[in-house]
Amino acid sequence: MKDFKTTYGTLKVALLACFAMLATASCNKLDLTPTNDLTAQDVFDSPQGYKQALAKVYGAFALTGNATTGQQDIPVEIIKDEGNSDFLRLYWNLQELTTDEAAWSWQSDAGIQGLHELSWGSVNSIINGLYYRSYYQITVCNNFINESSDANLSRRGISGADADNIRLYRAEARFLRAYQYWVLMDLYANPPMVTENTVIGGKDLPKQIQRKDLFVYIESELKALENDLAAAKTNEYGRADRAAAWALLSRLYLNAEVYTGTARYTDAITYCNKITAAGYALHNNYRELTIADNHLNTDENILTINYDGTSTQNFGGTTYLMHGPAAVPADVSGSNGNWGGLRITQNFVNLFADKTGATDTRAQFYTAGQTMEMTDLYLSTAGYSTTKYRNKTRSGGPAPHQDAAKDFSDIDFPLFRLGETYLTYAEAVLRGGTGGSLNVALGYINSLRTRAYNGSTAGNVGSTALSLDFILDERGRELYYEAVRRTDLIRFGKFTTSAYLWAWKGGVKAGASVANKYNIFPLPPSDLSANPNLIQNTGY
Repeated sequence: MKDFKTTYGTLKVALLACFAMLATASCNKLDLTPTNDLTAQDVFDSPQGYKQALAKVYGAFALTGNATTGQQDIPVEIIKDEGNSDFLRLYWNLQELTTDEAAWSWQSDAGIQGLHELSWGSVNSIINGLYYRSYYQITVCNNFINESSDANLSRRGISGADADNIRLYRAEARFLRAYQYWVLMDLYANPPMVTENTVIGGKDLPKQIQRKDLFVYIESELKALENDLAAAKTNEYGRADRAAAWALLSRLYLNAEVYTGTARYTDAITYCNKITAAGYALHNNYRELTIADNHLNTDENILTINYDGTSTQNFGGTTYLMHGPAAVPADVSGSNGNWGGLRITQNFVNLFADKTGATDTRAQFYTAGQTMEMTDLYLSTAGYSTTKYRNKTRSGGPAPHQDAAKDFSDIDFPLFRLGETYLTYAEAVLRGGTGGSLNVALGYINSLRTRAYNGSTAGNVGSTALSLDFILDERGRELYYEAVRRTDLIRFGKFTTSAYLWAWKGGVKAGASVANKYNIFPLPPSDLSANPNLIQNTGY
């Protein structure tokens, strides 16, 4: 498997579109028209141009704009801090800082106050920022899908194998668009809908789509493009293939009851089975999953956001996860120092019987100078931090593409990996899905735990221990800091309710329940003002 670097350099894709609202007034205020004279005809005039444009489609996941600073995709009117304008940092903050897994010390950072406390309002730069970032990336995908239509390929004289390759790229762009719509459905429930057929700047503003209907759209898109993608494990590393579509479908179906009111656990098992039959295997060392040379983990990684310390430089992404954890020394993280920011509540730490990591190696807590109890939500020494993201290789050496100042990360972020598939399968079986078995589910769980225990079966469990509460805890132990925790807690009915309390949930030291409206985020008021077709989510 080859490596696809999302390092598009100075390529400027000529996007003649604005954000989600697509209203004239908003486009005037948040202008995304090109700042150079490069046109779509210049970019898409050759097969190589299409490949470079595809790099922009993927690169939009990893970068803040066309330069490290000063050319951000999301205008400063939305997010003043460019370092907090990339997709992963925005998404990660909403999926993790709102849960027991993470808190951020810098209280004055825009958008931070209210996240962990579950008390945010409709004007919040992180909540609004992710919404606009997702629509920016959907716009990039729509542009590529349009430009790679069969009619445009024919008009440009592109045929044969070159045209077939570009059709594969188009399927990948459709997948990435479906993924972004899944993000919007999961976090915002009822967003506006724009596709490649939407007339940019037209008189008809985008219509709002309801969560149930968006679920149907995402499901149908993924099924329609599944066979247009490369076969599993045959594409370049970092590019989507059929297994990525299966992984998103399995996640979609696992949460279907939240999204639509109808359980789809049998379908979740079906797509887990497709992945496990495709030749994936657990990587043999858990602590190598999120380090600088984790691009070598093609046994387990299904799809990653790729980072390169010299050419995908920004202060979001895995650079944030490398520097962010409080108190971690530079020689441990492989950086030039920590930002004193990210910490973990004692409630999550207590999911591990042995906090040292000597038995369960997934417990990668940094404790020196830190209290386990989060006595103060914004005190950098209150709460353990973690060394899970380390910018070093498995041999302990420097990152393969380390910048001289050690500012930026080389660690790829796993959007989907086999460990999650095993956990999805086990949960779907326990929830009554058919097409799987309890014995296989138990085997998957114990495979994860055997790896975690360095090959020892001492941590293995029997079938009587395999409960839904155990699965939620095991998902926490296996997948923490991988941006799934909020979604998991909502599915288990423990995000807003009193069924599970953690430090400073509800703004109270011991934790408190909050209104159910916080299970979804508000739509940005600026979009509501620009588009009268939109109705705000209930309670905001």
